[in-house]
Amino acid sequence: MTAPTTLDEEPTMADQPETAEPGADKEVSEALRRAARRSADRAAQAAGVQVRELAELPDLAQAAALIDRVWRPPAGNPLITPELMRVIGHAGGYVVGAYAGDRMVAACVGLLAAEGLHSHIAGVEGHARGRSAGYALKLHQRGWALGRGITTVSWTFDPLISRNAYFNLAKLGAVPVEYLPDFYGAMQDEVNAGEETDRVLVHWSLTGERVAAACEGRPHVADAGPRPVVGLDAKPDGRPVEGRLDGATVLVRIPRDMEAMRASDPAVAREWRHAVRDVLGGLMADGAAVTGFPRDGWYVIDNEGRTRS
Repeated sequence: MTAPTTLDEEPTMADQPETAEPGADKEVSEALRRAARRSADRAAQAAGVQVRELAELPDLAQAAALIDRVWRPPAGNPLITPELMRVIGHAGGYVVGAYAGDRMVAACVGLLAAEGLHSHIAGVEGHARGRSAGYALKLHQRGWALGRGITTVSWTFDPLISRNAYFNLAKLGAVPVEYLPDFYGAMQDEVNAGEETDRVLVHWSLTGERVAAACEGRPHVADAGPRPVVGLDAKPDGRPVEGRLDGATVLVRIPRDMEAMRASDPAVAREWRHAVRDVLGGLMADGAAVTGFPRDGWYVIDNEGRTRS
């Protein structure tokens, strides 16, 4: 890889030629593709990063090492190898790094999937968090996908991590579609070790108004309506307590800082894991729709589509 240049010297995403693949969705207009690339360029400039596709093994090795520094797996058991990343990229998948100057500060890998692109793993270095490098990565991913006729991106996240729920559902406008109990089974990295790996699968509809607005800096705001009921809340001692599920809108609370709770009180953290699985997972399994996650820490759930016995 050649030495990186400044943002002003580097060709922007909007300057790049289209590389739409055979079978690309003809409904993705050129105007939408260009708008998505402009949004991605603005996000990258705001974050002070350049996002680049990776193909050479030295760059892929840097990306793999960065992901391991973020997730901290046991020595000798990397989460993803440079060789696998190269195969994914060569097969048409999404393999990128975000650079601040000449230093890679974030990386992301996505696989082509039946419904479009599945964003499998990403990592942002600790010192780059809070600078919106992750947001810049996702907007680059949207522009990259639309340029290839891909209109849906999926990924999973831990439903108990509040900042990720807000980022995915509000800041990006993604929509939860499935609750996946203990999806990965036992994992050995330091972030997930000893935890049941429940995940929520989201779909990011790249051509929708909700996502377009979010990518222009207008986060999605869920409407809880006039009389929501509380399906899960916290007791005064911090433990979860189940409530009502019979309203048109149900609110499901999660802890403000689940990671700190795991360290300070693992037993209560496990109670929350099972309570969220039972309430949020149960509602979703019955057909209820998660419509958003505001900053105050509640999943907002439209209960109208729920199957009642």
